[in-house]
Order: sequence, then C-alpha cells, then structure tokens
Amino acid sequence: MSPEGKKSKPVRRKPAATGDHSPDDGYLDGQLLIAMPVMGDPRFERSVIYMCAHSPEGAMGIIVNRPAGSIDFPGLLVQLDIIKRADQITLPETAESMKVLKGGPVDTGRGFVLHSSDFFIKDATLNIDDGICLTATVDILKAIAKGTGPKHAILALGYAGWAPGQLEDEIQHNGWLHCDADPDLIFGADVDEKYLRALRKIGIDPGMLSNEAGHA
Repeated sequence: MSPEGKKSKPVRRKPAATGDHSPDDGYLDGQLLIAMPVMGDPRFERSVIYMCAHSPEGAMGIIVNRPAGSIDFPGLLVQLDIIKRADQITLPETAESMKVLKGGPVDTGRGFVLHSSDFFIKDATLNIDDGICLTATVDILKAIAKGTGPKHAILALGYAGWAPGQLEDEIQHNGWLHCDADPDLIFGADVDEKYLRALRKIGIDPGMLSNEAGHA
C-alpha cells in the first residue's frame, strides 16, 4: 500500500453531504477497514481503520488500534502549551484516560480527534456517520482538558490516505475487509484486542482467514 505523500491533504467533504454514501454505493464512509493477512505492508499490518471520507477523489481514514508508544495525552497537552505541567494532576478523568494513537503515515505531526457527536465546532467538525465526528483543531484539545469536550474521543497522530481508485484496487486485491463500525471498537480501551474483535464482529475466525477476498 502506498498512501499519498506528506504534501497531500485529507479528502474534504461538507458536513451536509454526510450520509450520501453507503457501502452499497461502493463508498465506505463510516465503515471499518480490517487488514487482511496478505496486506504485506508493515505500516498497516493488523490495522483497523475508521473511514472518515471516501469518494471518487480518494479516501481518508484513521487507524484506531495502534498506540503512539510513549506519548500520553496529558504530556501532549503540556507540550502544546495548553496546560502547565503542574496542572496535569487536576485534569478530568476523560483527559487522563484519553488514548493517543498512530492514525496513519501521512501528516504524522498533526492531530486528528475522532469523537462522539455530543461535541461540535462550527466549520471545524466533520459529522461522519452514526454519531461519529472528526475535529482537527486545537480547540477540541482545550475543551477536553477543561472537561467540556466530547464524552468519547481518541486522538490520532497522522492519518491514512489513498489516491483516487487506490483503495478500491487494494480491496479488489484482497487487502482489506470492511464492516459496520461501532463506538466500542473505535473508542474502546482494549486497543490491542480491536483487530481480533473486528474480525469476530463479522463472524471470522482469525485462524481460518484465507487469501480470498470478502466483504461483510
């Protein structure tokens, strides 16, 4: 798989267009992509990706099951000068437990917050599907730090991007399965188990996977 280079930008769609695509149309907005064993790209091996946008212009998604190593959310808030180091001990529980993930190989220095739809910033938040939104401004980090942010959220560094027709080609060549998303798979704390849980969600025993293409 060869995601677009760092100079590329996420696919943009106006919030008003949300819901005009469905898997039946061949578009996977709001769906989960699950990497097949034949993926062959270590950047996406055993990945579960929430699709934020998919259109004839390309596709953009966030990996939801790859921790960002030693980076933690309170420390990131200090690094971004959103809070003082001494204020870390007074952060609300939602901020303390916020997951920081590697969202993909493109724009890794930029943060993308996938979150529940109980938080919305006009002209900044994209309503994707079924109560899931995406916001990529520092304002949502400030809100989470104050305890006024969304009930559920994950912060991803970077994203996965595909050029026009690229994702369709990868699916055709058995690179991905896809299935309906659910908040627990996106926001659940058991990050390391998400891949197996996603496979089981569509009735697949990981040990029985073949190289044949399939769709949920």
